[in-house]
Amino acid sequence: MELLKQQIEALIFCSEQSISLDEIKASLKLSFEWELTDEEVIDAIEGIKSKYLSEEFAFELLEISDGYQFLTKKQYHPTINALIQHKSKKKLSVSQMETLAIIAYRQPISKSEIEHIRGVSCDYAVQKLLEKELVEISGKSDGPGRPVLYSTSRNFMDYFGIKNVKDLPQLKDLHVEGNEIGSATEMMDSSDLEGASATENENPEFAENSTEIVENSEEISSIEVESEVEVIEAVENEDVTAEMEELADAEEVMEIPDRKAIYLENEHNVEAIDENAEIKNENEEE
Repeated sequence: MELLKQQIEALIFCSEQSISLDEIKASLKLSFEWELTDEEVIDAIEGIKSKYLSEEFAFELLEISDGYQFLTKKQYHPTINALIQHKSKKKLSVSQMETLAIIAYRQPISKSEIEHIRGVSCDYAVQKLLEKELVEISGKSDGPGRPVLYSTSRNFMDYFGIKNVKDLPQLKDLHVEGNEIGSATEMMDSSDLEGASATENENPEFAENSTEIVENSEEISSIEVESEVEVIEAVENEDVTAEMEELADAEEVMEIPDRKAIYLENEHNVEAIDENAEIKNENEEE
């Protein structure tokens, strides 16, 4: 196993992506029939790392994306950035960045689930991410229709310089203020109360004006109640007056009969009938 470090160094240097331990062992076994253990390969890699820590080298050997790759050192990033600014292959639009973030944190995920989270169609964004080899098809779902599932690729981890998906920043790491107690509504209510009390302490006239406002509101409410009572009483008085007028009109229309006149008239009619009967009898006798 002569020049083991150089052979591994050549494999890492020529690899377009980070190369894993298994790939290194498989390549050396295919070329030289070497049966290497993980410890032997890791020891050789550590020697290569120490070699490139010197300031005379502008790059170093790093462990990223479950493998190893040569990358430029941080102090040379501005120079490299100036070189690749004109290249648009790795530039992502806002929609592509949103889609990539959803896939990275929710992988494996289907296209319908991505669209449900974003609220818009993501066919174009997913297609561009596949073309740029930042995401890949990782299988099919067991749900209805067995939709295709998407996950981040090794290029994604190489591009962002992380070992695996677990190294992605968590949501809790993105909070500016981490020591907040209570919900936003409760905090807002408490802040409003504190602001009101501070205003009262700083400006005594504020408290007096608020007291006057409360008193005026009470007076207005009492006036409204009194006016409502007056209106109800007026309506009731109008109803009683209307009923009395109706009764008076009914008495004027209805005439009370004179019983004495009726009695005399009936007596007169009876006497007339008797006289007619006597005259008739006399005529018959003659």
